[in-house]
Amino acid sequence: MTEMSGKTEASKTIRQLIFVVVGMFGFGFAMVPLYDVLCDVTGFNGKTAGKYTAKEVQDVREDRLVTIQFLASNNANMPWEFRPKVRTMKVHPGKLNTVEFYARNITGETMVAQAVPSVTPFHAAEFLHKTECFCFEQQQLEAREDLDMPLRFIIDSQIPEAVKTVTLSYTLYDVTEQFGLATN
Repeated sequence: MTEMSGKTEASKTIRQLIFVVVGMFGFGFAMVPLYDVLCDVTGFNGKTAGKYTAKEVQDVREDRLVTIQFLASNNANMPWEFRPKVRTMKVHPGKLNTVEFYARNITGETMVAQAVPSVTPFHAAEFLHKTECFCFEQQQLEAREDLDMPLRFIIDSQIPEAVKTVTLSYTLYDVTEQFGLATN
């Protein structure tokens, strides 16, 4: 192999590596919007839609009960106490239901939180309609303040018969810095 062909091979390899790095960066950058589209199309990851406005009163399925499990967790950087006041309830599809979650800021600082929901099984997310939810807006609590936060929801009367239990989970995140509130 001559010196010239060695340089040509090296520059070809460098170009290929640069192309691979740029491609990987582009793919990584595109993953978030692609994942969101995938979740919207398939219902994967249990992402729920925004606020639901009932156009008409749904037919209540008095002949059927679906078990709803409520879970609450905090992101690693969120020091609040956060829990559902009721862990499980049985609901009739088509009927409006109300449950509350409890939050308490145990710190000595004013903080702002955002709850992010997730539903399992994933395909049940399209049948869970929230008419009122603390997750629709941020919750600001003063030092050691507590709050009962309502959730009003309907399980669609068209939910598949195979779905017997739906788990609605919320993760609470600290978004205080986004509001310009200083924390120590």
